[in-house]
Amino acid sequence: MAKFDAVQLTEVSISLPWGIGAAKWKPDTTERSAAWELYVELVTRIAVQPLDADAGLVREALNSLYSLFGSTREVLRTAGPKVGASKESVGGIAIAVLNHGLRPFLSKWHPILQEWEAQKPQGVSAVAHEKGWELEPILRQELSELRNGLEAYAQALAKIAGISD
Repeated sequence: MAKFDAVQLTEVSISLPWGIGAAKWKPDTTERSAAWELYVELVTRIAVQPLDADAGLVREALNSLYSLFGSTREVLRTAGPKVGASKESVGGIAIAVLNHGLRPFLSKWHPILQEWEAQKPQGVSAVAHEKGWELEPILRQELSELRNGLEAYAQALAKIAGISD
């Protein structure tokens, strides 16, 4: 028996940012399992943890966010078509988060940061170079705002997986 088979299937209501909106449905065990896998992938990333102004590199946070594309694709591929692609399905929600939440953020910031990194003088550490970038505080602020949306996504996944109310 799969770990979610013994759990009573109940209707869930979720609400997500980035224009995704709200959804209400009764997820099946396949969706619950996929939601759990996506939840674990999401909440264990540096990018969804608060990043203090003096901590870490924003490059690491961007790389962590980018890797969510691959892990989400893998979870959805493995789960198969039962996870769906509609607004009221785990698959549809995961795809919408990638396309409406992460993709715009990464499309904006990845090339800008990459251009700054290419200007790093020899002998200067990556940390010192990044801290010297005038756009670094703006990127950190926008990363914090994105993180708020990702927290809502994580809460929705937890609800779908049946590990929170």
